[in-house]
Amino acid sequence: MLHSFQSTRGMVTSPHHLASQSGLAILKKGGTALEAVTAMAATLCAVYPHMTGMGGDAFWLVSYPDGRTEVLEACGAAALQSSAQDYAAAGHTSVPWRGGMAANTMAGTVSGWQAALGRSAALQPALPLDAVLEDAIWYARNGYALTASEACLLAEKRAELLGNAAFAAAYAPQGRLPQAGDIRKNPALAETLQSLVRHGLGSFYTGDVGRRLLADLTHAGSPLRAQDFTHHTVATPAPLHARVAGAQVYNTPPPTQGVASLAILKLFGKLNVREVDGFAYVHALVEATKHAFLFRNAHVGDPRWMSEDAQGFLDDTARFNAMAACIDPHHAMPWPAPEQMGDTTWMGAVDTRGVAVSMIQSLYFEFGSGVFLPQTGLLWQNRGASFVLEEGGWNAFAPGRKPFHTLNPALARFDDGRVMVYGTMGGEGQPQTQAALFTRYAMFGVPLQQAITAPRWLLGRTWGSHSHSLKMESRFDAGVITRLEQAGHAVERVAPFTSMMGHAGAVVRHASGLFEGAADPRSDGCVGAY
Repeated sequence: MLHSFQSTRGMVTSPHHLASQSGLAILKKGGTALEAVTAMAATLCAVYPHMTGMGGDAFWLVSYPDGRTEVLEACGAAALQSSAQDYAAAGHTSVPWRGGMAANTMAGTVSGWQAALGRSAALQPALPLDAVLEDAIWYARNGYALTASEACLLAEKRAELLGNAAFAAAYAPQGRLPQAGDIRKNPALAETLQSLVRHGLGSFYTGDVGRRLLADLTHAGSPLRAQDFTHHTVATPAPLHARVAGAQVYNTPPPTQGVASLAILKLFGKLNVREVDGFAYVHALVEATKHAFLFRNAHVGDPRWMSEDAQGFLDDTARFNAMAACIDPHHAMPWPAPEQMGDTTWMGAVDTRGVAVSMIQSLYFEFGSGVFLPQTGLLWQNRGASFVLEEGGWNAFAPGRKPFHTLNPALARFDDGRVMVYGTMGGEGQPQTQAALFTRYAMFGVPLQQAITAPRWLLGRTWGSHSHSLKMESRFDAGVITRLEQAGHAVERVAPFTSMMGHAGAVVRHASGLFEGAADPRSDGCVGAY
């Protein structure tokens, strides 16, 4: 994939081709980008369950034609009636990654859909909810073809997942793991989506769907209770922003790592790199990543518990000048520092009116907590597994506290009138892939699709790996890799198009009305345009 897709009426992109077609169908019906992204998000819940689902969280970044930029923070908090002592009493020294006690935070995804569709209805008459969820319902009821990534992850994680009887019955009936290309159905999910159409999205929290969710969660050993469902709301904090390369770049505030993504770009802009994809380019971005992650790891979490303001940090020119001065252009700073994992789905859309949406939706780990809820067909997230149980520690577990999120959708408004939505899945890799994509496209003029297709790197771990190395796709020039090794980077060569590097995407609307988009060849996705 080398050539960017172009159109003049509207465009979407997502990591699964069926989801992209769902979003495009909504645009063709006259729907907004907000409705299109909701349709894609719902379809992904049906056809990409290892990466996302209605039992997870989401963050929306929306650009309106009048110049407003809005964040929809659709993420849940820790169970209100639980505590770190409950885990200690159960014999845990840390929050488990799988099982009922890992399903310890409320799911915000559906509340995000509801909020986004409310914004859309304020712009123009709304499409019926059954039209927005139509494809998701069809694939859940009639089946979808398993992707290679879902089949591989099922096989790889079987020991962690099949101990849950409900999960095993749903994903490995008669003890047989499905293979890529097998048709899998989820009739309970189809019925849940139909119930939401009949009774409204709010019934996920306060209606019959919510009651069935709670019953299965309780049976699985989750600490969530009815109060967690009824108290959940979508927050609308101000977006973070930074001035970079002739653009105002936006990202989501804490509890996400959006501040790290913007900090990398700001810091890189001070390092006077003149050529893309050479040693100086990769080295500078890796070193900028280290400094951004040091701030993130020390300070970022639920903002009610933070001691430093994220936007204040981004606005501190003297501090960024000092960090830039600390970066040696020839030698790597010692690493590692604590890291974050997670898998997810990013999607974006821009409609003919100029509404642009960058959205990311996740279960955290692949298949989330592994807790399958048979009455509703949902998997529940394990985002709260990132909490620590030490009182007063970073991201410490507390009732009602939101966990740290790797999720961070990005958006940019350029001085020449372009609006760009972009993002990726990949946990620790999200800020790094965003930096590669944005700097290639915005600073060095690399065409959009080539900026995504080009080889990428990842500092740290993801996909369950505990390696702290600088992983580089083998397509990089051998001379660049050698120079990085000589500079002190612990380089690890990986496959040429590995999902380890995330599933990125981008859509740009030019001032002329031209739409330009790209999808990641590492994913199962595509651009949809008309």
